[in-house]
Amino acid sequence: MRKKIVILTGAGISAESGIKTFRDSGGLWEGHDVMDVASPEGWAKNQELVLNFYNQRRKQALTASPNPGHLALAELEKDYDVIIVTQNVDDLHEKAGSTNVLHLHGELFKVRSTQDESLVYDLDGWELKTGDLCEKGSQLRPHIVWFGEMVPMMETAIEQAMQADIFMVVGTSLVVYPAAGLLDYVNSHIPKIIVDPNMPSIRTSQSIKFFTEKASTGVIKAIEYIRSLK
Repeated sequence: MRKKIVILTGAGISAESGIKTFRDSGGLWEGHDVMDVASPEGWAKNQELVLNFYNQRRKQALTASPNPGHLALAELEKDYDVIIVTQNVDDLHEKAGSTNVLHLHGELFKVRSTQDESLVYDLDGWELKTGDLCEKGSQLRPHIVWFGEMVPMMETAIEQAMQADIFMVVGTSLVVYPAAGLLDYVNSHIPKIIVDPNMPSIRTSQSIKFFTEKASTGVIKAIEYIRSLK
């Protein structure tokens, strides 16, 4: 029976493909306070700013390609049952060939109704404008989990973490909750691996194998380690 590997990925793996992250710049995202462009309050205050901000993010993401870290994780599917739980909203895991990706914080290339959040659509291209409406006639918004909003996929992610035979963390500082709490649900007896240039402070007694380097090289070493496990 194939072993199940659950992999939590964060901004670090996308950053190597040129996707900019806001946590590296003091809470500013492309010159904007994150609360102005990633919160319900920001949306209520200046819808046009928010729409334009995510349009620019999509334009940027369309030019990005998966890096060796993404590709190596996709390759793992040949021999393991792989679930990727990502905090990233880009589609680089899918571009790399990963087929089972759970997006905790939403998806950049999807939009949803402001009236009925169950109405989610694929966005054709990069631009969402004021006046783009759902089938019920309400404005469409980015399908992104903003600050202060619930993380609807969290329960599914917890279930996956509890079933893991191997748990791996790539490119995240493990400070953003609730995602950072996934480690608490992992069986204490299974192998756990963290790949990040900055060793996160882990509040756990569980034994963890660290690869303190960037995702593109660290993932490949971590996979060699996984393959060596009996």
